[in-house]
Amino acid sequence: MDSPTIRYRAFRDLHRPGDPLLLPNAWDHASAAALAGRGHPAIGTTSLGVAAAAGRPDAVRATRAETLELAYRLRDLPALLTVDIEDGFHDDPAEVARYVGELAALGVVGVNLEDGRPDGRLAPAEHVAATIAAVRAAVPGMFVNARTDAWWLGVPSPLDEARRRAALFRAAGADGLFVPGAPGDLVGVLAAEAGLPLNVLYRPGGPDLAALGRLGVARVSTGSLLFRAALGAALHLADAIGAGRDAGLPVLPGYEEVQALVRASAT
Repeated sequence: MDSPTIRYRAFRDLHRPGDPLLLPNAWDHASAAALAGRGHPAIGTTSLGVAAAAGRPDAVRATRAETLELAYRLRDLPALLTVDIEDGFHDDPAEVARYVGELAALGVVGVNLEDGRPDGRLAPAEHVAATIAAVRAAVPGMFVNARTDAWWLGVPSPLDEARRRAALFRAAGADGLFVPGAPGDLVGVLAAEAGLPLNVLYRPGGPDLAALGRLGVARVSTGSLLFRAALGAALHLADAIGAGRDAGLPVLPGYEEVQALVRASAT
């Protein structure tokens, strides 16, 4: 699957409304390689995990270089890669498009582009649409997953705002719509009306993949969940050891298994 055109098409074909793609989100080489080793056909990155692992804050354009470096490290994994680029790390749509071109040169097949801003507001929808259009013109095959934070940022009438943005993003050339935080009773409405494959965030205790599929969802992302779970497990184990109690952890990968993740990527 060396041809970019074939890779783009393969990733696009994984988005099937009613039979959603589970997209696990990695934060470093080891997590991505382990997930690829479990047979996931596509892997995303989590901006929170990438930022925290680098000692930087999330969602403030602090990890442009780190995100590009991670894509470079993951370029040879046997999985399709889509990258969370926050808001594109720049105000100028042309600069965002150039950055996405750098990712494409590393074999990245998709980007997640959000409309939330560090000040807690949504970027003007027309500006986000212009950025999407610039990316589409620069890298025609790239899967642009346009994310709206209408619910996460608590804007008035989030459903109406999401509908308006979905229409603008679709017209600009977006390939998918990501609506983290959308309540379950509206997911089916959005899937039916967006005119784009709908991506939602998996919520522990919420609908499973099959239930989300019945609502018409095409992609389910884990977001920062796996990173936070790994960090939580490390804290749990450290606390248990300190307290002299059994941590009750699941089976952990062994030393050689982790080493093999690196050796596989070096061959």
